[in-house]
Amino acid sequence: MTKHPIITKNNTAPELYRDIFSRQFDPTREFILERCTYKEVYRLAAGIRQLQSQREESRTLICLCTDNKALIAAAVIASLAEGPHIVLPYAFSRQAVKEVFEILSPSLILTDQPVDCPPGAEVITPPMLRCDHTIPDIFHDPDEPFLSLFTGGSTGKPKVWPKTPRNILAEARYLAAKFSITADDLFLSTAPPQHIYGLLFSVMIPFISSSRVLDGIYSFPREILRAMQDHRASILVSVPLHYRVLKVDDLQRHNLKMAFSSAGALDKEDAAYFYSKTGLDIIEIYGSTETGGVASRSRSTDGESWRSLDPVVWKIQQGRLHVSSSFISPTLPRNAAGFFATADLADYEGDERFILRGRADNIVKIGGKRVDLSAVQAKLKQIPGVRDALVLSIPTGKGTQDKLAALVATDLDELQLRRDIALVSESYAVPKRIVIVEEIPVTSSGKSDRTVIERILLSGRQNADSSESRQ
Repeated sequence: MTKHPIITKNNTAPELYRDIFSRQFDPTREFILERCTYKEVYRLAAGIRQLQSQREESRTLICLCTDNKALIAAAVIASLAEGPHIVLPYAFSRQAVKEVFEILSPSLILTDQPVDCPPGAEVITPPMLRCDHTIPDIFHDPDEPFLSLFTGGSTGKPKVWPKTPRNILAEARYLAAKFSITADDLFLSTAPPQHIYGLLFSVMIPFISSSRVLDGIYSFPREILRAMQDHRASILVSVPLHYRVLKVDDLQRHNLKMAFSSAGALDKEDAAYFYSKTGLDIIEIYGSTETGGVASRSRSTDGESWRSLDPVVWKIQQGRLHVSSSFISPTLPRNAAGFFATADLADYEGDERFILRGRADNIVKIGGKRVDLSAVQAKLKQIPGVRDALVLSIPTGKGTQDKLAALVATDLDELQLRRDIALVSESYAVPKRIVIVEEIPVTSSGKSDRTVIERILLSGRQNADSSESRQ
């Protein structure tokens, strides 16, 4: 059945869109602190809306290469108003943008920064937009994709996840209400806004709450601390990697009222240190690009267990977590009851909570024996002197056989590591290849960079570092 846009008169937007199109607000209010007002975001949105080709039945596809939160917000608004379909790559490197063009063939690139574009790609910059128009009273079908998010790095293979207006707006509205986000809040984010976590927590939730956000992405501990103090940010949006580097003596609460973490499990010692210095229990969000948010927890009260977000229905079957919600990408396979089987293993913790037990794809066979990669990894991390570790199964070059390989951030030597891990593991669960590095390479979102890590482990030497993965 062909879907049609929703056409209204007098700007009577559908209920789902009311926080974007039908609210009363001060147009001169800042969205980006000291940089951009809400009125300027809507002007940008009107200009992007004009990029939609009127000569084609299909929607114009735009690759948006920017970490500018105002430009991303404007592109989302334009797309919701039946403008171009927006694609957000996981990075702006030549390889990442090339993958977008190979898979989706967008019509053009919209960017405000230098991008290594594929040959022949048409590039549009904000000064080239015609922003003297108004946004028409036409709204995209709430259950048809308007946005595509690319994932890569942590999985090793790029994937594209379409998202509908209901996926994004329903989740943003729910989270804003759950955590009582208001117009008085100021967001400080260390998470890239082109990833689902950063998109929701540094663009969409602030925008629908009439909040303000700080410009840029803060990565280094001193700049994070300085921004917290100088701008009196009330909400910190960060990732486990950055909470680890914030374990410094002069960490203070300042004006913070909440701190969020996602994109991986937060180390309980890092969470405890942050609590001891600020009095704030970091709120962890568990989910993925494809499922949206699934659950949340705070370590001091919840320990290892997770409580699902209210709109999410979940169950555990054959040890795997199954979820159903309006946040799930429409392309995910679901059973007759509407549940998607995640790759995460879980156990019930009472009637309302669950505990994650690693990933189903972390169980591999080595020499005919079942090995849990996450268990081997945890044992490595427990060795005194090991800062971090990641364990993978890599091909041996002999048919279908694999071997265990570990990337370990430590100052210990390989021989000592082998002795220590052998004391607590069966011989088949001791990594055959161990490469020692200064730090584990991560993507811009703070997740382990599978592509770079596999290259290091396959070569047996540190021929790439984390700076490459952050491009």
